Amino acid sequence: MSTVRVRRRGPASKYTIWARYRDPQRWPDWAPYLREVRTNGQLLRAGLEGEMHTRLGLTVAFEVLEVDEGAGRWTWVLRAGPLRYRVENLVEEGRAGMVITGPGPAVLASVPVAKRALGRIVRR
Repeated sequence: MSTVRVRRRGPASKYTIWARYRDPQRWPDWAPYLREVRTNGQLLRAGLEGEMHTRLGLTVAFEVLEVDEGAGRWTWVLRAGPLRYRVENLVEEGRAGMVITGPGPAVLASVPVAKRALGRIVRR
C-alpha cells in the first residue's frame, strides 16, 4: 500500500469548494474524466454509496465513510475491479487536497488525474 498527498490552490472560497463536493451530480463539472455519477442520495454524507462512470468506460463504486463539513474533511472508499483506494478530501480557504491510499502503482497513476480535478475545483 502507498499513500500520496495532492494539493491545489486557487481563488475559490472554502464555501465554493465544499459546494462543489457536496452535490455528487456536479462532480463531472470539475472532474472532466467523469461522465455520470449515480448515488443512493442527493448530498454528500456518511453512508452515501454510488457509482462513477468514466469517459473511458470504467465504473468506480464508492462509499462515503465520514463527512465533517465544519472541519472541511470527508473520506471515502473507491473500488474499481480488484483495486481499492481510501481517499481523504481536505478543504481549506483557497485550497483543496487529497490523501490517497491504495496499491502503489495505481496510486501513483491517480496523481495526475487528482491534480487536474483539484485544479478545477479550486478555480473561481
